[in-house]
Amino acid sequence: MTGRASALTEAETERLTRRGLRLAQFTVVYNVAEGAVAITAGLLAGLVSLVGFGVDSGIESLAAVLVGLRLSARLRHGSTDERKERRALKAVAVTFFLLAAYVLIEGVRSLLGDEEPDTSAVGLVLLAASIVVMPLLARAKRRVGLALGGDPLVLADAAETRICVLLSISTLAGLGLYALTGAAWLDPVAGFVIAAFAVHEGREAWEGELVEDDDED
Repeated sequence: MTGRASALTEAETERLTRRGLRLAQFTVVYNVAEGAVAITAGLLAGLVSLVGFGVDSGIESLAAVLVGLRLSARLRHGSTDERKERRALKAVAVTFFLLAAYVLIEGVRSLLGDEEPDTSAVGLVLLAASIVVMPLLARAKRRVGLALGGDPLVLADAAETRICVLLSISTLAGLGLYALTGAAWLDPVAGFVIAAFAVHEGREAWEGELVEDDDED
């Protein structure tokens, strides 16, 4: 790390790293619970976008685990292993490509089939809660990353959490419009939006552009 991080004392760096670790740990706990509820509610209601959102929560949890492991390693060894952290970012990118493929396949199957999904009050409440919680979490992660001198891994994790906000909004819009209009095709279309976000984030994570976007703000 360069820039501001070089001016930090060892104690300040450790304090910020521990804060980043706590945020990663919170992300895992929250997203595991969120994913379990979303997938269960989505399967019961036959809502592909809600199931896709739950799968995304699982992927967010995996990414947070990877970030947490790397931050824990920094605290143990007092240094950053750039090679391992770049490999962790690429692993996250691959999981988002897999998510996009899953949502696309399920969306096409839903469009071609005759299934009529149910509405899901639980899903609507869950997505609304995510729209409140995720921006706060992303902002906290970004502050830590910037305080650490533009830490690539932490800033990429913050950017990923911001994408979760967009996914929440798109999914909520799809479910809300379906509840109001009864148009079953709106749900898989919302799923396609999730797939587009997943591909976009996966590509940027692979190329390291998520970090660059954060640094430009």
